[in-house]
Amino acid sequence: MLENGLIMMVIIFVINIFYVTFFTMRMILTLKGYRYLAAGVSMVEVVIYVVGLGLVLDNLNEIQNLIAYAVGYGMGVIIGMKIEEKLALGYITVNVITMDNGLDLPRKLREWGYGVTDWEANGLEGGRWAMQILTPRKYELKLYQRIKEVDPKAFIISYEPKAIHGGFWVKSVRKRIAQEEKKNEQ
Repeated sequence: MLENGLIMMVIIFVINIFYVTFFTMRMILTLKGYRYLAAGVSMVEVVIYVVGLGLVLDNLNEIQNLIAYAVGYGMGVIIGMKIEEKLALGYITVNVITMDNGLDLPRKLREWGYGVTDWEANGLEGGRWAMQILTPRKYELKLYQRIKEVDPKAFIISYEPKAIHGGFWVKSVRKRIAQEEKKNEQ
């Protein structure tokens, strides 16, 4: 079966997609602090890697196998990133600056279940209202949408916090946002 060049290319391509998908997931899990899960993924990853690389090295005289390996590698990166995007592991911190506190954005965000810390701020052109919001990543896009509904001109910056300690909200905010999502779906 492995004598057929086309079948060999497809096998190398598919193996490399799986390998790089596992590699990408392992790296993301490691960066997010999921040590044991990352270690488990890495065990599967290395077996797939050895098999795929072995097939390419055994057939190095066939350039199409090397091309299949390279294309499979690129596809694996994309697929791994898409999987992580769907899993949306961790939290996101969103800083919002608005010109108009009369919009009452902090209150509305709290009503929607988000934990918001807000304060008066000063910008180049005068007074502003600043907010900091910490939310699970799976609610990130919905949060941006809601902010823009209230204030389309809001200045939004987001980043992933490395560590979170203290505060009331880690469990309670996740629960409140989920409840609010269910209520909005009805």
